[in-house]
Order: sequence, then C-alpha cells, then structure tokens
Amino acid sequence: MANDWRSETVDSIRGFINEAAPDVVEEAKWRKASNPDGVPTFSRSGLICTVETYKDKVKVTFAKGASLEDPAGLFNASLDAGTRRAIDIHESDDLDGDAFVELVRTAVALNEG
Repeated sequence: MANDWRSETVDSIRGFINEAAPDVVEEAKWRKASNPDGVPTFSRSGLICTVETYKDKVKVTFAKGASLEDPAGLFNASLDAGTRRAIDIHESDDLDGDAFVELVRTAVALNEG
C-alpha cells in the first residue's frame, strides 16, 4: 500500500483499536496477489473488526456490528447486512476517535459477553 492518506488512516485506526483494547490480537489474513499484505484483522475473544483499503476509502467492518449500539452514528456502510456493519472513511472524512474507541470497547464487551 502506498504511503498516503489511506495508510495514515489505517495507522490511526490501529491506534484507536489498541487504545480501546490494549491486548487485542492483530493478524493479516486473506493474502493474495492483488493484496500481498492481506487484510488486517483485530480480535479479542473473537473477531472485532477488519480494516480494508480501497482506492477511494478505508473500510472498517465490525463482525457483530448489527448488535452494537452506535450512538455517534459512525456506521455508514453495510447497514442492511444481517450481522456486520461498516464504516467507510474517505480522504476528506474526519473520524471521531473517541466514539470509535467506545465502539471498539463495546464490540469487545459483546465478544466477552
């Protein structure tokens, strides 16, 4: 991945996730020729979320997002999906870090249920 706004966004998301869940496990999965670095996945007592990079956005998909309270309205993609919910972040977007940290903490609590 090029070192541009997308890599900076992924680094920022990684920081928020680690702030919310310091003992989170990060793994790269689903490596392929078109994406040799794979997809970063974050788990603690089960999958929390994945972070995918596209040409025009960074997509954070929460595995159990449909079951999470989202008072700040961060979810803006996959809203009709049965289980997951996603946040699409474009170059001009400003992610609410505090709300994102709370969303990750809620996802961890759901996993640890």
